[in-house]
Amino acid sequence: QVQLVESGGGLVQAGGSLRLSCAASGRTFSRYTMAWFRRAPGKEREFVASGAWSGDFTYYADSVKGRFTISRDNAKNTVYLQMNSLKPEDTAVYCCAAAGGRIATAQTEYAYWGQGTQVTVSS
Repeated sequence: QVQLVESGGGLVQAGGSLRLSCAASGRTFSRYTMAWFRRAPGKEREFVASGAWSGDFTYYADSVKGRFTISRDNAKNTVYLQMNSLKPEDTAVYCCAAAGGRIATAQTEYAYWGQGTQVTVSS
């Protein structure tokens, strides 16, 4: 089992930045692919970013590419999502997820999920 707890969400103006954190506990964190997903009001949950356990490989949704950066500190069992140049359409609940396999965009590939943290971007 892996337990995931997100933090760092909040209210920010358009153009601003936030850094989300996801602290993991339980089984060996360093061997898991980690990802961030988000769910905007009235929309389906969507993939945002994913990073391999080594930190060498990352993948981003087109909507956030160049603005968001996923990173991890395996010594701290924590994965981060640095969000810059935020837009009102980035408003959503952001969840981190863990998978035992390779980087993937499909939610079904991820076995463990956090509860999420709210990000609100005002115009």
